[in-house]
Amino acid sequence: MSPLEDTLNRIGAPDAAAAASARARQARLTKPPGSLGALEELAVRIAGITGNPVPDLGQGVVFVMAADHGVAGVSAYPREVTAAMVRNFLAGGAAVNALAAFAGFRVSVTDCGVASDLPAVPGLRSRKIRRGTDDITRGPAMSRDEARLSVEIGIEAFEEERSAAPFGIAAAGEMGIGNTTPSSAVVAALTGEPPRGVTGRGTGVDDRGLARKIAAVERALAVNRPDPSDPLDVLSKVGGFEIGAMAGVFLAAAARNVPVLVDGFISAAAALIARGLCPRAAEYMIAGHRSVEPGQAAALGLLGLRPVLDLGMRLGEGTGAVLAAAVCRAACEVHARMATFEEAGVPGSPAGGPA
Repeated sequence: MSPLEDTLNRIGAPDAAAAASARARQARLTKPPGSLGALEELAVRIAGITGNPVPDLGQGVVFVMAADHGVAGVSAYPREVTAAMVRNFLAGGAAVNALAAFAGFRVSVTDCGVASDLPAVPGLRSRKIRRGTDDITRGPAMSRDEARLSVEIGIEAFEEERSAAPFGIAAAGEMGIGNTTPSSAVVAALTGEPPRGVTGRGTGVDDRGLARKIAAVERALAVNRPDPSDPLDVLSKVGGFEIGAMAGVFLAAAARNVPVLVDGFISAAAALIARGLCPRAAEYMIAGHRSVEPGQAAALGLLGLRPVLDLGMRLGEGTGAVLAAAVCRAACEVHARMATFEEAGVPGSPAGGPA
C-alpha cells in the first residue's frame, strides 16, 4: 500500500463525543452563552479533531513547501527569489520565522522542486522532484506519478516531524514565485468559477500583469482540460509541487487527528486537492486568515471554512496560519482555564449565564 493510500485509509470522522463534551463545558463556563463568539466554536472544533474535550495544543509545526513553476511572465519577481527565500527561512530571517517563534511553532522547510540547487544544510528537507514544473499554458505541469509523489512528500514531511518531536497543531505554507497562477487554475478547475473571478495580483502585478495572469489561467485550463472529479489529474495538469506537498500535509494531519491551519490562497488551493482526495479531510482544517486574493473565498466556500483573521495579508509562507494559531491557543486556554458557574459559585444558570 502506498503512503497516500495508507493515509487516506486512516482518515475517519472527528470525535463527536469529545466535541459534545466541549460544547457542554462551554455552556457551564462563567459567561453568557456565545459571548466569546468564534473562540467558543474553535474550542469545540479542536476538541472534536483531537478527541480531547479539553485540548492542549502544545508545540506546533508550520510546513513550508518550496518549488518553482514553468509558467512565465505572471509575477513581479524573478523565480530566483524562491531559492533566496528558502535560504532566508533556514537562516531564521523571514516573516514566518518571526511569527512562528511568537506562536510557539517550529518551521519545517522542504525543497519539493526549487529550480536552483540548494546546499545540504541543517533544517532543509531535500525532496526535489525536479527543477520546477513545466509551463501549464503549453501542457501539463507534471506527470500523474509526480503529482502523487508531491502529495507523498508532504505526508512524509509530516510523519518525520512527528517522529522527531510531537506537536499538537500544524500549518501549511509555501514559497514559489509565480504560484498564484497555478493556484488560480486549480481553484477554477475544482470550484467551477471563471478564471477572471479567482485570479488576483499575487506579488502585486499591475493591470497589464493581471490581464496576462488571467489569460495564462484561461490557456492552461483550455489546453489541459483538468478533470474536476479527479484531484490528482487537476494537480498534475495545472498545479505545482509545493501545492501537492501541502495537500499531503493536510491529509496527514487529518489521519493523525491534528488540527491543521490553511494559510492564504495557495494553501487553500492545496486544501481543495486534499478535500478532493478525501472529503472528510476538510473537517480537520481551520482557515487561518482571509487573503486579499479573490480566489481564496471560492476555495474556502467549497471547503466550508470561515477565516479566523481578516488582516489584509497576502504574503504566504504560512504567516497568516501561524498567527491564527495563536487565536486557536487562546480559545483552548480559555476553554480549559475558565471556571464553571459551579466552581466559581457565581449565581446564574449554565443555560442563561450570570444574572
